[in-house]
Amino acid sequence: MEFNNRLISLHDHLFYFAYTLTNDKEEAKDLIQDTYLKALTHRDKFEDQTNLKAWTFTIMKNTFINNYRRNKKANTIVDNSEDLYYLNIPKKSDFGSPESEISTKEIKAGISRLEKDQRMPFEMHAAGYKYKEIAENLNLSIGTVKSRIFFTRKKLMESLKEFQS
Repeated sequence: MEFNNRLISLHDHLFYFAYTLTNDKEEAKDLIQDTYLKALTHRDKFEDQTNLKAWTFTIMKNTFINNYRRNKKANTIVDNSEDLYYLNIPKKSDFGSPESEISTKEIKAGISRLEKDQRMPFEMHAAGYKYKEIAENLNLSIGTVKSRIFFTRKKLMESLKEFQS
């Protein structure tokens, strides 16, 4: 029990460290959970009278590095040429075709034609805000935010049919 209490008491320090590694609150929380799980699983490897904080920080750092490497490896494409080179090709390209640039301009124009009460929640959602954050910023209920985004999406799809594949 003492081990568990000491481990839980490190939560604020672990969160700060996890956030410095990930720069994302949700990823930091996930990293903390992984760290707690590994610390509890391997509790028998911890030696009493040693620094628990340093031990858990090491677990967290190693977990972060392993996750980073795993994600990096998942984005690697194998070239089946004779020499079998590994290519790390980014999923996002900076080069757009003229057609895609025109399509993007048309879509943005379609969004700008929307009424403000529809456009604002939609743009915030597209920018990555969560429903709760949008509701708080616009002083609306979550249900209203969800329905506005849903109907705005539907309206845009109808007005931009020519861009659907």
